[in-house]
Amino acid sequence: MKDKIIPFNSANEIGDELKYIGKAIKNSHISADGVFTEKCNHFFENFFSLKKSFLTTSCTSALEAIAILLDLQPGDEIILPSYTFVSTANAFILNGVKPVFIDIREDTLNMDESLLTSHITDKTKAIIPVHYAGVSCEMDEINKIAKDNKIIVIEDNAHGLFGKYKGKYLGTLGTFSTQSFHETKNLTCGEGGALFINDSEYIDRAEIVLDKGTNRKQFLSGQKDKYSWVDHGSSYRMADLLAAFLYGQIKGYSIIQSKRKKIFNYYYKSLTDWAINNEVLLPTIPSHCDSSYHIFYMIMPNKNSRDNLITWLSKNGIGSVFHYVPLHNSKMSIKNKWNTSECPIAIKKSDTIIRLPLFHSLEEKDLDFITGKILKYIF
Repeated sequence: MKDKIIPFNSANEIGDELKYIGKAIKNSHISADGVFTEKCNHFFENFFSLKKSFLTTSCTSALEAIAILLDLQPGDEIILPSYTFVSTANAFILNGVKPVFIDIREDTLNMDESLLTSHITDKTKAIIPVHYAGVSCEMDEINKIAKDNKIIVIEDNAHGLFGKYKGKYLGTLGTFSTQSFHETKNLTCGEGGALFINDSEYIDRAEIVLDKGTNRKQFLSGQKDKYSWVDHGSSYRMADLLAAFLYGQIKGYSIIQSKRKKIFNYYYKSLTDWAINNEVLLPTIPSHCDSSYHIFYMIMPNKNSRDNLITWLSKNGIGSVFHYVPLHNSKMSIKNKWNTSECPIAIKKSDTIIRLPLFHSLEEKDLDFITGKILKYIF
């Protein structure tokens, strides 16, 4: 019988989100490029020392915009981990690009950088590291390989906002990076994302691509006397109404991050002995990385123990989930004959991972309840 209901995720206000939404409405401008869009982009550019930030409708649309900016063509290739969300690949195959999937590391579940060189061909245009759970990929090695082979690095930073690698913020280590503000993310506005650009060469064209391929920005600023269609693009800009909610989250980001870190550490401390005794693996954060504390996961001994624990927690009113099905094994990959790489670690982790509730409004009594039920789980 359920004693309590704790969802896997709950998107909550942190402070003034509704007040800012009200201001956006009073401004009579709730579509793209309003006051709150400017505030959000200004924050990101200054906080992360970016060349440019663009709010987008999603992390997916930010990735799609990059594919256009790089003029990727049918037959071009990108290298990405098999263990990631479908958007990391989908945004590029729309342009006929071939995804080349590689396996992940045992420790961080990130792209295995040691496999990169053997998968690079003369058709490889980009490497897309995904900072799983908010822990950085090995960016020094990835960037070195990319530089040696004249390949662009695109950070899929959907999990990693505010995380660090060797003291540098994730999202600032590639030519481009993409962020997600989906309701499951540390900062949210329901649906949304951002494109961070770290090379000023791409900024002017990005303005056009994000504006449906038009020179709208140049027209409004008086640089062009006609507003017209000049390039590829789509409707990629976030509505200012959503930016207003996001700005409220940004204003409270330090509280959100502090609470998420506290929750992560509570899980880790409470479950360490149990995990050791039951051959369960807890997250690895290398000493040179600072996590964004986006996900707390456990790797169970086998699929049955994982599935049974999810069922056990559900019966006790606790939401928990597994995560990605490896993309190289997907129906889409098999259909298009992209499943050319064996990724045994991705398969193993996918079959045995469980994610626990982690959102900033979780209270200590909730964590006591969750960990108490896990400690009572019988293998």
